[in-house]
Amino acid sequence: MGEMTTDIGIDLGTATVIIYVKGKGIVLKEPSVAAYDTRSGRVLCVGREAYAMIGRTPDRIRAVRPLDEGVISDNEICEKMLQLFLKKVYKNALLKPRIALCVPAAITDVESRAVVEVAVKAGARRVYLIEEPVAAAIGARIDISKPSGHLILNIGGGTADIAVLSLNGIVQKDSIKLGGDKFDQAIIRYLRDRYGLLVGEKMAELAKKEIGTVAKDPQNDVFEVKGRNLTTGLPEKRTVTAAELQPCLLELAEQIVAAMQSVLERTPPELVGDIHTAGTVMTGGGSLLRGLDELIESRLHIEAQVAESAEECVAIGTGRCFDLIDRLPEDVLRQGANR
Repeated sequence: MGEMTTDIGIDLGTATVIIYVKGKGIVLKEPSVAAYDTRSGRVLCVGREAYAMIGRTPDRIRAVRPLDEGVISDNEICEKMLQLFLKKVYKNALLKPRIALCVPAAITDVESRAVVEVAVKAGARRVYLIEEPVAAAIGARIDISKPSGHLILNIGGGTADIAVLSLNGIVQKDSIKLGGDKFDQAIIRYLRDRYGLLVGEKMAELAKKEIGTVAKDPQNDVFEVKGRNLTTGLPEKRTVTAAELQPCLLELAEQIVAAMQSVLERTPPELVGDIHTAGTVMTGGGSLLRGLDELIESRLHIEAQVAESAEECVAIGTGRCFDLIDRLPEDVLRQGANR
């Protein structure tokens, strides 16, 4: 590579970490999980290996997610996790990379300082923070520099970010702590209340991916969940249908749509007109929930489409923001501390 330093974009998500290296594209996509030894505090493994351990560890090992609802909940472990991920993709020990990270639109100063600190300790020479909806739009190849309104919905594991973008800036935004994780928890709660069956978060996530839907007429898809019967304490399998899981997922999806509506209500009418023409672009893993696009269309009367490679959009946009450093305003692309 010709330039002296590498530019790396990182989507440090609640559920998944995705790393984009300029000139190479997406180089890593793994669960944001770290497993550590409770006695020594040493991080044993991260990513896929650690994810396989969730709910299956002996006492002395704990598998944890160092991010919760879009923000860092355990600095030390997050740092270690990021370091190990960076080691996998970036071999040059002499030159420290410039790193851009995306943050939820509603992040506080304290929370964003924590993100910068984690990146610096993990080896960044310079850190930039970009707001998630902006990164998502850039990753979805939307030209946000024009004076026309774009409505972006990005649903990750921990948050749903909604923003109206125009002229490289955010005109209106909202961020709610409701993402893929909450949908999984709703499934766990439903199975527990309805059948007295306790399932783990991974099983719930699988059920969501296989048959989860918020469509008006759910297909008659079925999925077999395995868990523990709370009455007998014994293992149990049960077949659930897409239709019976639909109400609890719909309830959450409605909250996301309501947040979108309130953003639109606060948006200048000219831009709302643009959005009516262009529709909304959905990104993030959570936007892949079946029927979500038609729910948005029926409630808000605008076309909704899921971006190409929706899950990676934010990471791609975060990596591409280096090309736009001179053009993006301070409030959208903030520079963290330099080394």
